[in-house]
Amino acid sequence: MRFLFAVLLLVLTLFTSDARPPNVVIIFLDDAGWADFEPFGIPPYKTPHVRQLAEEGRRFNQFYVPQAICSASRAALLSGCYPGRTKVFGAHGPNGRGLDPKFMNIAEMLKQKDYKTGIFGKWHVGDQPDTRPAARGFDESAGLMYSNDMWEFHPENPDYWGKFPLQYYENNKVTIPRVTKEHQPHLTTWSTKKAVEFIGRHKEEPFFVYVPHSMPHVPLFVSEKFAGKSGAGLLGDVLMEIDWSVGQINQALKDNGLENDTLLVFTSDNGPWVSYGNHAGATPFREAKGTSFDGGIRSACLAKYPGKLAAGSVSEAAWCTIDLLPTIAYLTETPLPKNTIDGKNVWPLITGAKDAKTPQPYYAFSNGRDFQGVISGDGKWKLHVPHTYRTLVKPANDGQAGKYRQSTIALSLFDLENDPYETTNVAAKHPKVFESLQKVANKHRAEFYPPKKN
Repeated sequence: MRFLFAVLLLVLTLFTSDARPPNVVIIFLDDAGWADFEPFGIPPYKTPHVRQLAEEGRRFNQFYVPQAICSASRAALLSGCYPGRTKVFGAHGPNGRGLDPKFMNIAEMLKQKDYKTGIFGKWHVGDQPDTRPAARGFDESAGLMYSNDMWEFHPENPDYWGKFPLQYYENNKVTIPRVTKEHQPHLTTWSTKKAVEFIGRHKEEPFFVYVPHSMPHVPLFVSEKFAGKSGAGLLGDVLMEIDWSVGQINQALKDNGLENDTLLVFTSDNGPWVSYGNHAGATPFREAKGTSFDGGIRSACLAKYPGKLAAGSVSEAAWCTIDLLPTIAYLTETPLPKNTIDGKNVWPLITGAKDAKTPQPYYAFSNGRDFQGVISGDGKWKLHVPHTYRTLVKPANDGQAGKYRQSTIALSLFDLENDPYETTNVAAKHPKVFESLQKVANKHRAEFYPPKKN
């Protein structure tokens, strides 16, 4: 009888357990190159905290954003939708509409499970009362509403940007009405400290922390504690400070006993802005930010969830920011948004589960309002439909923009498994794959980019 009672008690405990769902932390950089941090690249400066995160978590070598431009990329991450669905294209400026509230974001989704939510950094998906963080599910917020170069000191168009003072917000109130060169060096530190404090204050309840840093998007600024530390110029200093930030957040989870209960994701909104020369990051892939080649849409990605993701492991599986929302919904047992989303739960793929296959038939990519092609769901093939793109002619240095020229690409198929640099069109060698992806691309274009009616 005692044995039966003990078994019954155990069963009741298991079924009545109110174990909290996992915390979620997303660190989202701005314009970081795929090779800017160890272990993805071998930069001329040290990034020990990002390297440690890779050693404690899982590295993803083929992780994508659907558009390599600020607002479009962020809206896709937060909503789980393609830019073609939300109509958030490019980079929205001051007073921009951003992500329509009819599209639920990750914070709003997790509020269904009473998560505490905070964003500390660059928002850039809406600068109107009903599209700012406080109206979009975030309990706490601090940072810029859009990019740090959209200000009066812009090197190319200061007269235009001077009409809109760059402001710093905290919890929906302007605390710095005019951000100047004296404030910019503190942005990374401020976001980091607020994220760490938030974690400490909410350690007893599930939380979502979103840290979209303003750096290393130009103009580059760094705090005194990292100025000159890299020995590799201002960009190296900035990236070392971001590395420090990653370490601070990772350590905060450990210090508060939350490491094993938290999914921590580290990635970037797109590739580097190469026209800025020595102020731009590095990517081994073709082209960069503002294009649909892998130099623009492939971002370095790390994810850590002890006990769920094998420490020090590496994955070549292809997935995309649009998959984060449904995957987080699965892990937290939270209802999906009622609006249609494009992402899929890819947790088995992320963990490397035996025989796991992608649930995505393809990933679409675009630039601005221009649909430009698809990648097969397994990441092996990439089809570019005919489109123009910018390619660098001559970079500039020290905060000045270089020169691009417009080029074109014809209908092309690339074998990403053997040619990740997109150098050779293999459409003639693989006609079945070519035809299959053309059908997928045509279907996607018809659904998301229908021709305008006269």
